[in-house]
Amino acid sequence: MSKKNSRKKQGRAPSLITIVIAVMLALFAPQLYKLVAPLLDLNVNIGSIGTRTGEVVKIEFPADRYPQTANHIQEAIEKGESSVCTIDRDGAKGNREDSLRGIPTKKGFDRDEWPMAMCREGGAGADIEYILPADNRGAGSWVGNALEDYPDGTQVEFTFK
Repeated sequence: MSKKNSRKKQGRAPSLITIVIAVMLALFAPQLYKLVAPLLDLNVNIGSIGTRTGEVVKIEFPADRYPQTANHIQEAIEKGESSVCTIDRDGAKGNREDSLRGIPTKKGFDRDEWPMAMCREGGAGADIEYILPADNRGAGSWVGNALEDYPDGTQVEFTFK
């Protein structure tokens, strides 16, 4: 029997390359999932980047920039509407149709809804208020940008100063 075969194998520390690969996978797994999941038709909720699944993400809405929208959201919550928005982008079109059904348009104003159409809680029964288009559309753009990295299913609570 050769000396080589008679020795017991001793454990080896992971190489630097193995450690780097493991760290990179841990850091970029959510982004990789976003790219690969549609191609493989996967439907797994892994939570949002930087949050644990089920955790409510809090974002501070800029009430000073969009005061009418901020006021509407706060009043709607005080009346009993949900303070949490569960992101559901695919349901936005149907929710918007349901929430605005029967609410006439008004020249010079947008119909703002809370919960928003992109929220699972939105749709029929949402609180509707007429506000200036610049305020409503600016707020919508801000929300879209603030939430773009969060996957559907993420729960978001809007806070105000």
